Amino acid sequence: MNYLIAAIIGLVSGVTSGLFGVGGGIVMVPAMMFLLSPPIRDIKQAIGTSLVVIIPTALMGSFKHFQQGNVEWRTALSLAPLAIAGSYLGAWLTTHIPADNLKRAFGGFIILVGLRLLLWK
Repeated sequence: MNYLIAAIIGLVSGVTSGLFGVGGGIVMVPAMMFLLSPPIRDIKQAIGTSLVVIIPTALMGSFKHFQQGNVEWRTALSLAPLAIAGSYLGAWLTTHIPADNLKRAFGGFIILVGLRLLLWK
């Protein structure tokens, strides 16, 4: 495996995570699919790997945003329980969705979110 490419993907993902609140799915998954295949065999493995990496990334970004006063705790605590349950459900769903369909759904999701951010307030 090319460790330098993996390290650069990690750096870009970390910066986008801290800057925009994204990184794992939006940056890391497509980058691993294009640049680290193999050893990444499909989108399911890219997603799983991304989720493992995003844990320390999210903790560090959260800590820095907390220091800057950018965390609204009531909202975070309201979001967390069902976000945790939803992530379990989403991971379970990957066992029932073929990798090609998951890849298409992921691409469509990115396009829709991008259009929403570009075209509407």
